[in-house]
Order: sequence, then C-alpha cells, then structure tokens
Amino acid sequence: MGLTKKRKTIFGLLAFVIIIVIIIAVNANKGGDQGTIIQTESVSHQSIVETVTATGKIEPKTQVKISADVAAKITYLGVNEGDSVKKGDLLIRLDKERLTAALEQVEANLRSFKANANLAKESFLKSEKDYTRTKELYGKKLESQAVYDQVYSNMKIENARYQSAKEQVNQAQASVRRAKDDLSKTTIYAPMSGTVSILNKEVGEIALGSQFQEDVIMIVAELSLMEAQVNVDENDIVNISLNDSCIIEIDAMPDRVFHGVVSEIASSANISGAGTTEQKTEFEVKISIIDAVKQLRPGMTASADIVIETREQVLCIPIQCVTVRTPEQLKVKISDQDVETDSMSQPLYVADKEGFVPVVFIVEEGQTRAIQVKIGIQSETHIEIIEGLSKGDEVVTGSYRAISQTLSNSTVVVIDNTEEDK
Repeated sequence: MGLTKKRKTIFGLLAFVIIIVIIIAVNANKGGDQGTIIQTESVSHQSIVETVTATGKIEPKTQVKISADVAAKITYLGVNEGDSVKKGDLLIRLDKERLTAALEQVEANLRSFKANANLAKESFLKSEKDYTRTKELYGKKLESQAVYDQVYSNMKIENARYQSAKEQVNQAQASVRRAKDDLSKTTIYAPMSGTVSILNKEVGEIALGSQFQEDVIMIVAELSLMEAQVNVDENDIVNISLNDSCIIEIDAMPDRVFHGVVSEIASSANISGAGTTEQKTEFEVKISIIDAVKQLRPGMTASADIVIETREQVLCIPIQCVTVRTPEQLKVKISDQDVETDSMSQPLYVADKEGFVPVVFIVEEGQTRAIQVKIGIQSETHIEIIEGLSKGDEVVTGSYRAISQTLSNSTVVVIDNTEEDK
C-alpha cells in the first residue's frame, strides 16, 4: 500500500506540473495573439534647432611664429616659455661675427668700385672734350675723317666703361644694404604683445633661417582671444555660414559650456587617407570664442555644435518615429489581393529615387497604418514634420525594433506606454 500511495503522489505532482506548463503556454499564445506591444506619443508644436557637430583644437586667434631670417648661432634668449612680452621687447640675439665680416667685405668692394667709377668718369670726360675739339676741326676741314671717327669711337667706349663702372657701384651698394639688413636681423624683437606659448630653441643652438624651410624658434600668442579650429565634413560644410552661433565643449573643462560664432570658413579641403577606404574630406572652420577664460590653452581638444537653423513652434516628433519602407512592404493583404490604394483607388505612397518611402506609424482600431511624411530639419532628439501629420496625432514611438523592422500596414498592436523603449 505504501508503494501504491507513493506512485499516486508522484503521478499527481507530474499532472500538476503539466497543467501549469499548459496554462503558461496558453497564456503566452494569448499574449502573442494580442499583438506587438508599442508605445505612442502625441504630435506637438516645439522649437527645433539643427546643428552640425565638429571636433578640433583650441588655438589663439592671433599668434606669430618667430623664426630667424639668417642662419646663425643663438647667443641670447630673453624669455622663457609662458613669459608675457610687449611689442618691441628684445627676444633673441644671434651671433653676428660672420655677418659683420661680410658687411666689411662688401663695404670695401663698394669703395673700390667707386674709385674705379671715378677713374672711368674722368676718362670719359677727357674723351668727350677730345671729341668736341676734333669735331670743330673736322667741320673746318682741318682734321681728317679717320681721326674724327677714331675720336668719336673712343668717346663711346669710355662712356660705356663709365656706365659699367656706375652699375658696379650700384650693385655694390645693394650688397651693402643687404649685408646691413642681414646684420640687423641678428637681433629679433617681439612683433606683438602676448605670451610665449612655445619655445623650441635654447642658447647655443643654430637658427637655420627660414628662407627655404620653417624653423620656428618660438611662438608669441594673444591668449586672451582664443578660437576653436574644427574640421567639418564636406557634406555639412555647405550648410554653415559666417556668424553662425556655436556651443563649444572642451575636454579639459567638462563642466563648462562655451559660446562662439563662426568667424572663418576654409575655401579648400583637407584630405586625409587619400586613395584608401578611410579617405576623409574636411574643411577647417574657425570659431571665435566669446567667453573670456584664462584657463584655455592652445592645443586643448574641443567639440562644437554649430547651429545652422532654428525653427520656432513647428510640428515635431521623436526622431526614432520616422523610418523607411519600400512600397512592396507597405502593401496590405485583403481577400488574397495585394493592394496599395486607398478608397479612391489612388496610390498611397510615392517612393524616392532610391525606392524608399519615409513613413511614421499611427494606430487605428488596434492596427497600425503607415503615413508617408515630408520631413524638415532635425535636432539630436526630434525631427520636423512638414507634411503628413497634424497636431494631436498619436504616432508610434517605440520600440525601435518594432518601428525599424516589425511594423507594417495592419499590424495588430497593443499600446503600453508604461514600457521602456527597447
């Protein structure tokens, strides 16, 4: 008897478990029959701001790269990095011994050429007098044609020598001026007031001279006037204009927001990764920072939201509400016949050149209906609806998977606005 009772107990527990499983399965099936769970929201009027986001660096609005115009050793540096300077302050002295010797040489050459020019002048004046006297005698038939021609030729030769000597003097004077200018460039003064933001050289190093290559000794910058230099994608640059307002965030100051305006837009592109799959074409945009902040330093990483358009009180819906379908996907099954017409037998949807229809879904009697819409500008969260919806319409806002993949015309749905969008 004990064994029989035990078996009955086991069979009873198994039967109970089976019943529970059946109940769960039935309830699950009933939930599926009820339809796809969605969330909705009413269409409303809002202000919407469209922006272009770009990243870059903080740089001084005004800065001067200071290089030597002549090659020489640095013998004196009057500043350290971070020092403030005023316009006209002595910054650098270069070794002038070689350039002083060069000046003395060209000055000696000038004196020599001047002496030669004086001799040539005297010879020319003498030949000119000889020609004048011979010409008078020739006119009185007292001198032969041969003598006259010889004297005339001699005067022309002496004149040419004199002119050549004068040209040599001019060239020597130019050499002296150039040598003096080179010598003067061994002393470098501050071209503007500001701060020494970068110092690349030390006393004893050679300044290469910047005629043929850049060799920056230091940079003097006006740190009270800063700007963000950001790179904008080629697809966005056409929407940006001078004086567009901007919101700037700086990585080094995460708790602060800065304001600025677009002050300059590059006319030529910067291309990186040319010829590869990662090729990028960008344009540099300079944004003047309105807020005066002493903590800003050149080279800080910045991101800017450039406001390209603002519209007040327009029809808006959450950006995730808008999706795309093909006309084929929007067909509705009625009596085994595919239709895509309304009650007036007119097409409901017009695809774009890529074959897609921009739509949002509304709910009618427990089923979804796709409404083709014409969209305008968009912010990070909302998008403007120009045509297709009216204020107060209930549109499907979630889940994202349902909107992007599941929903179509006549999809059975259950509205549950207490669920989170998934």
